[in-house]
Amino acid sequence: MRIAIGSDHAGFEQKQQLVEHLTASGYEVMDCGPADDYRVDYPDYGLKVALEVAKGFADRGVLICGTGIGMALCADKVAGIRAASVTSPQFASLARKHNDLNVISISGRFVDFDTNKQIVDTFLTTEFEGGRHALRVAKIMALDCDTLPYLPEE
Repeated sequence: MRIAIGSDHAGFEQKQQLVEHLTASGYEVMDCGPADDYRVDYPDYGLKVALEVAKGFADRGVLICGTGIGMALCADKVAGIRAASVTSPQFASLARKHNDLNVISISGRFVDFDTNKQIVDTFLTTEFEGGRHALRVAKIMALDCDTLPYLPEE
């Protein structure tokens, strides 16, 4: 599995540790930057990772910023991406099972590395359940278009 990973300055240290961990776990890791911990704008790196996944160059994406929120917002703007900020392994599991999450965003400031490692491992090893969730994910993905193919029930 190919993993694109990126961070801002607040997530840089954990990004470096995750690159090591994922590589040692047998994943092909694409480090989308930054190369150091100097201040950067997180949307630049959120976009890089999201595009790698959206274009099919990576199977999943991992983002790390101060809270995980900004990177998730940025990545989710890219068509084909289902991104969320996740703070527990349980949420990572549910996001994969029910939402087919393809980009995860984690907090480099408020969540310790061991927990983030568990979150990422869960994200990468949990399969989408499909079934009743598939229609819901299809409706989410239809929102990438300018016009909705359905009208929500009132």
